[in-house]
Amino acid sequence: MGPHPAVAAIRLAVRRVLHDVLTMAPPTSPAAPPAPSPSCSSGPSCSAAPAATAGRPPLVLVACSGGADSMALASALAFEAPRLGVRAGGITVDHGLQEGSDTRAAEVVSRMRALGLDPVESVRIEVGRAGGPEAAARDARYAALDAAAERHGAAAVLLGHTRDDQAETVLLGLARGSGIRSLSGMATASGTGGRYRRPFLGLDRQTARKACLVQSLPVWDDPHNADPAYTRSRVRHEALPVLEKALGKGVVEALARTAQLSRDDADALDSWAAAVEPSVRDDSGDLEVAKLYALPPAVRRRVLRRAAISAGSPAGSLFARHLEEVDRLITSWRGQGAINLPGRVAVRRQGGRLVLRQG
Repeated sequence: MGPHPAVAAIRLAVRRVLHDVLTMAPPTSPAAPPAPSPSCSSGPSCSAAPAATAGRPPLVLVACSGGADSMALASALAFEAPRLGVRAGGITVDHGLQEGSDTRAAEVVSRMRALGLDPVESVRIEVGRAGGPEAAARDARYAALDAAAERHGAAAVLLGHTRDDQAETVLLGLARGSGIRSLSGMATASGTGGRYRRPFLGLDRQTARKACLVQSLPVWDDPHNADPAYTRSRVRHEALPVLEKALGKGVVEALARTAQLSRDDADALDSWAAAVEPSVRDDSGDLEVAKLYALPPAVRRRVLRRAAISAGSPAGSLFARHLEEVDRLITSWRGQGAINLPGRVAVRRQGGRLVLRQG
């Protein structure tokens, strides 16, 4: 008799990702044993990574909070990795935002060790305030995961985002009104070299929870996930149920499908913009207004975004409203002055050219 359908589903999803990692992972090279990270908590909840040596199989880490999604992911990785000749480890990030978070992080480390993951590590982070509490926590978390992946020489880091998380992300993008790239949600692979992998984007949250239940895996439900002070929590517990009540079941699946369709369109438009950008620049590198005007608006704004980033504007601070203002220098020219973008980049129209300069 085979495993429970929920367990079979999570294992298949992880197996597919590990096959991809094995196909793409370069051979490991000799390296000195890494020193423990200064942010890594000492004691039994932290273990230093072994040295990466030539010929060793690739290491895949799971980012595990102790919740149902990430515990299901950790269990599937622990089961599938040795069958494919992959080393499997785990990282838990202690945000330090709740009383007793260090104790919970130590418990998660123990659970990952019990599954057979090695190395395992708990990393304590400091969460700032830039962009709001959710964005600040996310930025700090990914910075810690990036550092852990580098420290351990990991080929990939698995994240437990589900189809439900994808639907919530699409709704948040709709609320911001920031275009199809925002509607495309989370990619199955992202980060430097596709480091972050999300095997569960095609699975719903209940499948992951059921997999934990039938395997008797203890899980921790983060109270922040039910706190209405957080926007994503309100989307999860208020907005999506209202939509399902009004429109019927299948809203989550439809939103997740919208994410994939939007991602395909956004990728195609980005490729178009990258290909056409050199042809709209003059010999000095400035953008020619007439050639920009001839482009479809979606492509033109992508060219403007690429140009602004090249000039020094931080990608994370450059929003649709900024690009709309720059676009008006092309489509609604009335002699207006320079447009100031994040990163102290100024854009002005001069003699049929768009000039972008920092400072």
